[in-house]
Amino acid sequence: MASTTDIRKGLKIQIDGVPFHIVEHQFVKPGKGQSFTRCRVRNLVNGSVVERTWKSGDSVELADVEDRKMTYSWEEGDNYVFMDTNTGDQIYVGKEKVGDESRFLAEGLEVEVTLFNGNPIGIDMPPNVIMQVVASEPGVKGDTASGATKPATLVTGATVNVPLFIKEGEWIKIDTATGQYQERINK
Repeated sequence: MASTTDIRKGLKIQIDGVPFHIVEHQFVKPGKGQSFTRCRVRNLVNGSVVERTWKSGDSVELADVEDRKMTYSWEEGDNYVFMDTNTGDQIYVGKEKVGDESRFLAEGLEVEVTLFNGNPIGIDMPPNVIMQVVASEPGVKGDTASGATKPATLVTGATVNVPLFIKEGEWIKIDTATGQYQERINK
């Protein structure tokens, strides 16, 4: 059990036996009445997002989930295969549980696989990834408008907008939460 003062983004809690992940939270202290914490929580089993509020002093139940650092290996049918580098165990995670984040899954990428009652229910990507650009149109000479971008295709097939100076074969850093270009990396 945890108190409402322990609520923070990323905390995994349990509501009616179902694990949830806190997406965002806000402490509200109205002029009159009792203060409360308003949260948006994502259901870790089906992915739906709902809003919940708890009065100050209420307790929340921590989810009985296990996060394991694993390495992405390959795609097989409707699953992605992850391997525990310490034990060699392989876990199959359904594509529907990974969702949109799969566009940045490259072989060897280390992620956290969340297990609930021993079953994989989702993954947490690292905050950013470094990937190679495999296709991108050359920037138009003279088109130096500040902030101008062009689409680039990454080694995983994902497309992101990059500055005009990025060329094919270069490595870039991408924010996995927003899917936005961050910087060029020299490799």
